[in-house]
Amino acid sequence: MDFKPLVTLLAVVNPLAIVPFFIHYTQGFTRAQRRRTVITAAFSAFVVIASSALLGLQILEFFSISLASFQVGGGMLLLISSMNMLNAQPAEAKAQTNEYEDGAEKAAMGASIAVVPLTIPLLTGPATISTVVIYAERAQNFLQMSALIGYGVVIGLATALCFALADPIARVLGKTGINVMTRLMGLILAALAVEVMALGLLKLFPGLGR
Repeated sequence: MDFKPLVTLLAVVNPLAIVPFFIHYTQGFTRAQRRRTVITAAFSAFVVIASSALLGLQILEFFSISLASFQVGGGMLLLISSMNMLNAQPAEAKAQTNEYEDGAEKAAMGASIAVVPLTIPLLTGPATISTVVIYAERAQNFLQMSALIGYGVVIGLATALCFALADPIARVLGKTGINVMTRLMGLILAALAVEVMALGLLKLFPGLGR
């Protein structure tokens, strides 16, 4: 079984790097509210990954976008995400969280911070969706597609585990430890991004492989 999609998704989603945001947005929450937020965020991450795996290619066909072009674009997006991570930022655009600075207040107003912004865009944004669609195209049978969806379950469980242990993780690793982990994952993601772009470019320009 090919575990490369799982490694890539773990690098892109990187729930450990989102722990500080989870702590920030759930300040003042009761234990029950935090538990509900953890479960909702984990399930939402799985739903995004599974939906991208099952429907991503059909959406590309609807807009008449070739997979090779999507691979190059998705690879570039992964590379940008890896650069952010090498600067100790989350894989998805950090700037998008500014409008949610009053996370606890929005939660009190009924907005689900577990879905926005924790799941989208922090956990599963454009880079994650691009990654899943690219690997879904490579799935040649039902077993491989099931494995890809199964990796979504693993991502959901990893998210739930990191968020459930948010306070101990923050105390043990500290800000420096989380930054180091984020940079290591960013380096792995950069290498995987180059490989994804190379495969797309070879499909668009077969002469490059000669």
